[in-house]
Amino acid sequence: MSTDEELHRHAAGNLARADALVLGRVTYEMMEAAWGPPARTGVRPDWMEPFARTIHAAKKYVVSNTLDRVDWNAELVRGDHLGKAVQQLQRESGEGLFVGGAKLPLVLAELGLIDEYEFVVQPRLAGHGPTLFAGLSKRIDLKLVSRLEFGSGAVAMRYEPRR
Repeated sequence: MSTDEELHRHAAGNLARADALVLGRVTYEMMEAAWGPPARTGVRPDWMEPFARTIHAAKKYVVSNTLDRVDWNAELVRGDHLGKAVQQLQRESGEGLFVGGAKLPLVLAELGLIDEYEFVVQPRLAGHGPTLFAGLSKRIDLKLVSRLEFGSGAVAMRYEPRR
């Protein structure tokens, strides 16, 4: 994935609008390792700092059946209680929840708990990596609600499920 200032600003804006983040275990561990503890000055470019501050401060819910505890402003949600927990968080939420992970969005899509999808298409062919929504049991038709092109060639597209 290309990393540049414009994409980081966009991601920080998305996170800042969310009331909380709902992350799968692997994504949580990866993000905590990269962004959790405050980095020494000069370790990353200055333009990454707004994203770092935003994700560090965000309330997080981590979906896992294997972790015993979480840190980094996070609470643990057991996978077998995911649907009820997310429905409760949605009721409490003002602006909404931001979901991150490779497997978690599939489960939430199956439960009909995703109100908006954002896909950022990068101008790079990788030939490997996770396939989002692999194994989805039913087709979900989407309606494009916005499109944003970045100088890097990446394109962020937001969709809502057609009801």
